[in-house]
Amino acid sequence: MSEHKDLISQQEARDAVEAAHLAFRQVARFDQEKIDRICAAMAAVALREAARLGLMAHEETGFGKAEDKREKNRFAAEDVWNHFKDLKTVGVVRDLGSVVEIASPRGVVAAIIPSTNPTSTAIFKIIIAIKSRNTIVLSPHPSAARSIAETARVMKDEAIREGLPPDAIQCLTTSALEGTETLMKHKRTAVILATGGIGLVRAAYSSGKPAFGVGPGNVPVFIERTANVEKAVADILTGTCFDNGTICASEQSVVCDAPIVEAVREQFKRQGGHFLSAAEADRVAAVLLTPQRTLNSKIVGKSAEFIANLAGVAVPGGTRCLLADCGGVGRDFPWSVEKLSPTLAFFVVDGIEAGANRCEEILQFGGMGHTAGMHTGSREAAIRYGEQMPASRVIINSPTTHGAIGFSTDLSPSMTLGCGSWGGNVTSDNVSPIHLMDVKRVAFETKPVSGKTTGAVSSVSSKTAEQSPKPKPKRAEIAAIVDRFLSRKLADAPVEAPKEAPPAAPPSLAQSVKIPVYQPEPAAETENGGPVKTIIHELKPPAPKVAKPTPVDFVSETDVRTAIEKGDRIYVTAKTIITPAARDLGDEKEIFALIK
Repeated sequence: MSEHKDLISQQEARDAVEAAHLAFRQVARFDQEKIDRICAAMAAVALREAARLGLMAHEETGFGKAEDKREKNRFAAEDVWNHFKDLKTVGVVRDLGSVVEIASPRGVVAAIIPSTNPTSTAIFKIIIAIKSRNTIVLSPHPSAARSIAETARVMKDEAIREGLPPDAIQCLTTSALEGTETLMKHKRTAVILATGGIGLVRAAYSSGKPAFGVGPGNVPVFIERTANVEKAVADILTGTCFDNGTICASEQSVVCDAPIVEAVREQFKRQGGHFLSAAEADRVAAVLLTPQRTLNSKIVGKSAEFIANLAGVAVPGGTRCLLADCGGVGRDFPWSVEKLSPTLAFFVVDGIEAGANRCEEILQFGGMGHTAGMHTGSREAAIRYGEQMPASRVIINSPTTHGAIGFSTDLSPSMTLGCGSWGGNVTSDNVSPIHLMDVKRVAFETKPVSGKTTGAVSSVSSKTAEQSPKPKPKRAEIAAIVDRFLSRKLADAPVEAPKEAPPAAPPSLAQSVKIPVYQPEPAAETENGGPVKTIIHELKPPAPKVAKPTPVDFVSETDVRTAIEKGDRIYVTAKTIITPAARDLGDEKEIFALIK
């Protein structure tokens, strides 16, 4: 049955791409007015349906909160469209005088839609694809297939009324990995927008197509001693609790400057945060991760009280977020990973340098290139912190969840956040319609080529044109010319002085350890006059024994990056636990060596 479903999904993907490509031929010829009218209609209907679609997504996936999903849908339909509605995507988009830029659509967009933000991501990707005159095929996550399909349907129906070809927006109905791979690798697919797990993003980049994939987040936020403590705590709770932490830019760890730690703890308690005891933190840690040290999907997008009850820990009513003091970062500290839920690791440091170093360590363990946050009263300190962070977005004095997507900052509003080369992504931008266009540049000469050079070339060209072609010399004539030339060169060649003897070669291994090498004696004759044969053996030192490398039992992203810097290999067995981020980077750099 599974194999039958896989074949159906593959055929559906092929048919969808072919149909979308035919529709693209029409859409590519639309003028700016028609494109904008279609997008405005889709944004309006998505806005009207924001609450219904948000409730559908919540009920289907069990993730987050219906009211927060409604707000994400509103953001994707209203804020994103208002930001880009005046963007020119047809014809000449910029005229600099000497350079004229002309926009060209790319073609069929393959859009991978996740389960954590299903309807809002679908709204966002449909709008930016059509705005840039492309067509789009959506591949929904199986656990959110119904809500994603309904989102595509309501937007498509409205767009058709404004003149969009029916096949310009499509959503696959048979969700299977094989169908998604067929979609991404199809010859008619022009570009991929991949939002999902590491495996899917990696598959997108290995498809041979231009791809905008996004990496995981593990966002640290530093509360520096000059920060407004009350606002900082309020912002952090707003961010990590929004839709129960399902946005990858949500805060995952709090790093607190020592002089204000008591004030910060008190504010968290006042505003709905609950600090766990060491024993309670261990019990919650056991449900945050699986025995293989991967994130437990059963707690993703769940409330703080749900997670506490699952772990058998009692918390006060109205608890918004669970916090646990964390002694370090890495595989021995489960709270230091990305948790996609209202759960925060809590670290105490002394000073800006220590705080920045701890935040960098958290990003290196998981979440390279995504987002970091800081609360401070010093603009200079914020910029210094930003210079050190291996993150594409550094959000200052705002919830990182909202700041990173452009909700509370002036960043480009987006539901797809690139992580740059740190995260193995092709861009560090917030993805937008600009990334789905090719731009042609008509360039006029501004630095004339030298007249002398130009004239000489023209003169030679004209003379050559006037001359009649010479007959090619025969083979015998060429041979005679070569012989005469070589004879003359040999006769004229000076006598070279004897060269110095080359430096002696370094001693061989046998010589360096004084192992005798037996040489043959001069040939002697037997009484019968025949020579005596001498058999010669060269004695070599035995090959040194090579110690068998010791395999490790766990590998994090930090371990892989350390091995890359040192030029080492990491020896693993079939039982070694490797985090997804470490697997992705290690396979790319060929760091792992399997010991059987």
